[in-house]
Amino acid sequence: MVRALATVGRLLRALAALAVLAGFMAGVPWLLTASAGWPLGWIGWPQLTPVPALAELTGALTSPWSDQMILGLLASIGWVLWLIFVRHVIVEVIEASADAAVARRGQLRAPVTGRGPIRWVAAVLVGAIVGAVLFDAARAVTSTGATTAAAAADAAARRPAVAVAPAPPAIAAPVAHTGPRPAITVHTDAATARPVLASTSHHDSEVPAWARDAPGGVHRVKAGDNLWELAEEKLGDPHRWREIYKLNRGHEQANGYALTDPDEIHVGWTLAMPARDTTPAQPDRGTPAPPVETTPPDDGVTEPGPAATPAPAASTPPPTATPSSPASSSASAIPPASASAPAKERPSADEPAAPDNGHDSADDEAGISLPSDGWVSLGLAALIAAVASLLRLQRRRRARLSFPIPARIGSQPTPVPEPLAPVDAVGARHLPTDDDEPHRPVAPAVPTPIGLDPDGAEVSLFDLPGPGLALTGDGAEPAARAVLAAALATGATQSAEARPVVVTTTETLARLLPAGAPLVGLDRDGTSYDGERLIVLSDAAAAVTHAEEEMIVRRRLLDTFDLDSITALNERTDHAEAQPPYVLLIEATGRHAARLRAVGAHRPALHLHPVILGGLDGLPAVEITADGTPGNETAGLARLSILTAGDLAAVLTMLTDATARPEPGHDIDLDPAPSDPAAAPHEVSAEQRDEPVPAQPTEAPAPVRLRVLGPVLVETETGAVATGMRSGSYTVLASLAVHPGGRTLDQLAADLHPDTNPGTAGKRIRTDISTTRRVLRAATGNGEAMFVVYDAATGRYRLDPDLIAVDLWQMLTAIEAANTVDDDTQALALLREAAELYGGDFADGADQPWITDYATTYRHQVLSVFARIAEIVEADHPDQAIAALERALEFDPVNEELYQRIMRIHGRAGRPDAVRRTLRRLEERLADLGGAEPSQATRRVAERQLRPATVSGGHR
Repeated sequence: MVRALATVGRLLRALAALAVLAGFMAGVPWLLTASAGWPLGWIGWPQLTPVPALAELTGALTSPWSDQMILGLLASIGWVLWLIFVRHVIVEVIEASADAAVARRGQLRAPVTGRGPIRWVAAVLVGAIVGAVLFDAARAVTSTGATTAAAAADAAARRPAVAVAPAPPAIAAPVAHTGPRPAITVHTDAATARPVLASTSHHDSEVPAWARDAPGGVHRVKAGDNLWELAEEKLGDPHRWREIYKLNRGHEQANGYALTDPDEIHVGWTLAMPARDTTPAQPDRGTPAPPVETTPPDDGVTEPGPAATPAPAASTPPPTATPSSPASSSASAIPPASASAPAKERPSADEPAAPDNGHDSADDEAGISLPSDGWVSLGLAALIAAVASLLRLQRRRRARLSFPIPARIGSQPTPVPEPLAPVDAVGARHLPTDDDEPHRPVAPAVPTPIGLDPDGAEVSLFDLPGPGLALTGDGAEPAARAVLAAALATGATQSAEARPVVVTTTETLARLLPAGAPLVGLDRDGTSYDGERLIVLSDAAAAVTHAEEEMIVRRRLLDTFDLDSITALNERTDHAEAQPPYVLLIEATGRHAARLRAVGAHRPALHLHPVILGGLDGLPAVEITADGTPGNETAGLARLSILTAGDLAAVLTMLTDATARPEPGHDIDLDPAPSDPAAAPHEVSAEQRDEPVPAQPTEAPAPVRLRVLGPVLVETETGAVATGMRSGSYTVLASLAVHPGGRTLDQLAADLHPDTNPGTAGKRIRTDISTTRRVLRAATGNGEAMFVVYDAATGRYRLDPDLIAVDLWQMLTAIEAANTVDDDTQALALLREAAELYGGDFADGADQPWITDYATTYRHQVLSVFARIAEIVEADHPDQAIAALERALEFDPVNEELYQRIMRIHGRAGRPDAVRRTLRRLEERLADLGGAEPSQATRRVAERQLRPATVSGGHR
């Protein structure tokens, strides 16, 4: 029925376009002829023949103009435009025919650009006519022509994703389609709805079992996605959309539907992705590869264990596409990453079998349980993770570049207090990304998220109905703490107008913070709150008065500009300042009930949000149980986030450190870098510092090369190894690369799967390691090598440095050698070698916080490498020194010392304009960090370089 309606619609559009086109082609000439006749009489050419002389033309143009002459002029212009239109119609018909011919071959053709307004009219009309004919013709030929089928399928794969309401399985039976189907919206019973989480992370509780072993990870479908563009973006070739389709075909999604037609994917679906590089590794042709089904365990011992249980049929992914060309000799030895073979491996005799109690530690798909018995929704977790991201950037901004360069492998300590570590680990995977500005922390979409609605979606405090929110019950105070944390964390990475202002009282704050805690926190000096984001007043009367004064000010502003809401006011630019959201958090008091109701009555228009601890007449009360669940029926709320006093104090500590403020900073001329880098702040722990790094020169021979600086990549002599590798295998290799001494199964599980049951995580890691061994054996032709060695005495897994060369180890080896040589030429060669080995952030593309903290260490080291290179070459080649520092800025655009060094070189070369440009560039970058500004020390460096050259003394 839907297809028939779509066909009728296309035919109607084609008929309408045909009528309009006929009117232009035939009607315009008739109209021009009937109204003006021969149009060139106004220039002295009254008839088609004979051609007038030049004198006649000049006389006609210089004589007084009559109405008939003006009409003739307009008719002439009309004929010219008509001829241009006819030409464009012919061109568009040719273009449409060429597009159809290319589409029949399953290819793409570059789009036409530079159309003018007349050609656009011709293109629309011709496209409506020709497009409908070709579409239906392609659909008819689909059943008889393979080439046309491919073109039609490619066109179907370009259709954007549609939002389809969740349906029960009984309604979602797959339907066979004969061709591409137009996007539709299906509505079903809301009671069966399940939350659609806007995330592309490979999260256990969100990703179905059949997609967890996808060789290229998973992708969460967003509005506008289609298989064609996903293949082009994720796999580098749009024609590989068929691989995505075959990998996901027939698997039931969260809303009860399944992928059965390439032109119909739904927003919120989880798609398993093929590996980006599908070139199989080529082992030695003289070494036969062992068959997949008969691969023995790593140590050759068959011992029953939990991992020996065959995977259930429901979790077995569909078969991959059959290659059109003969497989290489290694193809049979490398199983697809989606196959169930890795899960069937038995543990070897010297490796422990991971226990399993059969469930994940995460409570559900939309929240995180804290060690303190608190619970936060994913929205609040993402807010806290955004603040943590801002803190990490602030640390990068202040990092000192010293020499000798600390060639250490340990990570920077996390800026997140221990109670909130699980929140940061999970919340980071639910933060949106900004590919254009990767250094800028991106705020979550929902401001001040306080909990979930019955459908599992995040609820903002600002979107609640009614005049305010009254919290009662055992969970009232924990919920109020979460409200305070969410309000203060909102907008921390954005402009000032997005940051709510919270007004509370000393008594209320004392109830929410730990016993005996001073009522300070957002001011780094520790003397008071900042007075802007968190205003603490003496009692409830003062707080209510403050809210009333704010209400009057905002109402006057709206009256002045004749507007209805503060939101509309903030969208304008012709008023003095933006008005941020205003949250009033106080205890219930009957004496001020009427005044609070008056404030709440203006809540939507004035962005005023009263939150009351305790019941109050006139405000909707929510009875909160100890676990955050409403005890009474409350519209729009199914569970609220709850925090303990210690959790709230930890959030305030993070916000204190992240708040932008004037800073003294470090002057590279007046404040020398620490002579002992180990004494510098934010360094690694003693355990990490003492872990030895295997000495691996760049030329060291090894059958396998592991790249972890940049996206994780495994290579052999024949090229990159991709086929057969699990996505988890890369993460395990990255973890072992930064722990050369090895990691136990429990340590790996805690790092890689912090929100998963340890038994389940252990099984998965063992499968990842077994898959890595099998794939590398097949790729290298060495059927006996372990590659990942297990030490039964310590229970640790580690990389074999004789078989695997790691770019990180080689970089640190080169840095250590550069630290010890006395010859600058030799040191320069080693430093450049280290810089070449750095291909990007550690494990770039992964989203775990532990990876970010390790990446900070190695990024800082390579910045010091470039700074040292600049020091060595500056005397003879200042432009080369600037080029080295500019290259360092590509890896870290917020480090202030790099800008100081660049300004100093420009100043010594007498380039004041370059000094000013560099300072402006730093100001623009730091503005993204919550409104930060260059430190006083950096401005002093710029001022010194801008002084006249005659000034003597001091540092330049």
